[in-house]
Amino acid sequence: MTETIDFEAPSWKRIYCLLLNQSQKIYQSGFKPKTIVAISRGGWLPARILSDLLGNPNLASVKVESYFGIGNAEVCPKLTESLSRDISGQSDILVDEVVDSGSSMELVARHLRERGAEEVRTAALYLKSCCRSKPDFFEKETSCWVVFPWEVRETIREILDDYKHDTIRAKAVIAKVAEAGVSKRLITRFLREFSEAKSC
Repeated sequence: MTETIDFEAPSWKRIYCLLLNQSQKIYQSGFKPKTIVAISRGGWLPARILSDLLGNPNLASVKVESYFGIGNAEVCPKLTESLSRDISGQSDILVDEVVDSGSSMELVARHLRERGAEEVRTAALYLKSCCRSKPDFFEKETSCWVVFPWEVRETIREILDDYKHDTIRAKAVIAKVAEAGVSKRLITRFLREFSEAKSC
């Protein structure tokens, strides 16, 4: 299935510009979150940057597991690490890097409300075209599989795992990742690492 997916690979600069724009939207909306909650792992870096841009040092995270390989989402995401801080009576913003179906974000928003949050708003960099519930703040809609700078090695490994019995397809999919903007040098380095590890 992976070979039918198109990829998009935003640069660090592009991501920062998107988050700068998002922070302005949040500020202009009048919403002042007490805590910025990241959905781990993808939401960690966007949440940290928003923390800086919004001048809000109150960061927390929850962990949700919902993906198994490129393009394959779990039907029912699972909350595997709950929020550890008290948010009773607070207004909070929930952050992730991309919202596919919206299930993970809905699950965590519900979790925050159950923990006593008075108001929960949601934010993501990217929204998938097929998403059934949009976050309150998002910057770009796409139908592509987005490869963020912090997950390039993981993406290459997952492609190799998906096509361990079909190296021709694996190479074709990896070529599409490079065409999307991921450094060919970086891809070559990771391919070499995986190859060396396999031969040990």
